[in-house]
Amino acid sequence: MTITDFQSGGYRFVPGVFQYSAGVAAMPGYGLRRVRFRRPVPLAEGFARAEAAIKAAGRPLTAFCACELRSPGQFSEDGFRRFNESYVDTLSRWGIYDGSTNPVARSNVCPEVGGPSEPSFHAFTFTVERDEPSPSFVVAGSGECPEGRDNYRDHIVRRGDLSPAAIAEKARFVLGEMERRLGALGAGWAEVTATQVYTVHDIHPFLASEIVARGAAPGGVTWHFDRPPVVDLEFEMDCRGVLEELVA
Repeated sequence: MTITDFQSGGYRFVPGVFQYSAGVAAMPGYGLRRVRFRRPVPLAEGFARAEAAIKAAGRPLTAFCACELRSPGQFSEDGFRRFNESYVDTLSRWGIYDGSTNPVARSNVCPEVGGPSEPSFHAFTFTVERDEPSPSFVVAGSGECPEGRDNYRDHIVRRGDLSPAAIAEKARFVLGEMERRLGALGAGWAEVTATQVYTVHDIHPFLASEIVARGAAPGGVTWHFDRPPVVDLEFEMDCRGVLEELVA
């Protein structure tokens, strides 16, 4: 994996697919500020509130570097593509997405219980000017399927198999992807401040052996009873190393 500077935003990113990057890290002289909403807010409102927060901090809109979304339910592959084409419109207007490369990291998951009625913001992250003693980064969400293929369906790890062994294998794939992205950002599990898991399946059979034992939960694990965004995906994770987090 390579890493690319996004100078106008004050961060570097690992190129991914058009809708999001694989992860971001603050450049020297910058740190990250994460803002979580108490309850999910609709996409347009979330962008508006993010814009206000970024401007209030004296930063350009290009400082927007990561977001965490919530959707009402899993998408078909065509539906997910249509959503993503709409989502990047705002990033284009903000001077972030250039029509082919998107530096912003993202997670987009679907609460199984009590989810929003429309795609919504859960949290967003942007760069601020300050020196920090340790790396600041956000690794984008990944499910049990390689990114950038022509479709998800044909490449999902053990698609349709919901046995405990299959869920554990899916988790191992995702953990490996987290580690690849961390490595590209110059970080490791030791620098992670938050590990998030998104699945409706039981993680306890492999929590100790696959997650804790490999050092993937230095700050514990936040388990969201959510599904990944595309039908037939069953397990997703993201992680971050962020020293400043606010609730709005």
